Amino acid sequence: MKKEVIEYAGVPVGIVIPDENRLKFIAVKYHVHDLDEQHFSSPAEVKLAIHDLMTRRDPKPIHA
Repeated sequence: MKKEVIEYAGVPVGIVIPDENRLKFIAVKYHVHDLDEQHFSSPAEVKLAIHDLMTRRDPKPIHA
């Protein structure tokens, strides 16, 4: 596991960092702050959680 930038709709929205054998998400955009400091098993799982969060909140993608 390594640090990785996470993008949504082509916009960087956070990073994942290794933490306790999982990946901790650090949000850098307000739109995904609800997921800040949550742990995930893979970057794909983070991206799915962001997609689910964003489509529940606002079906339009965010822009930089």
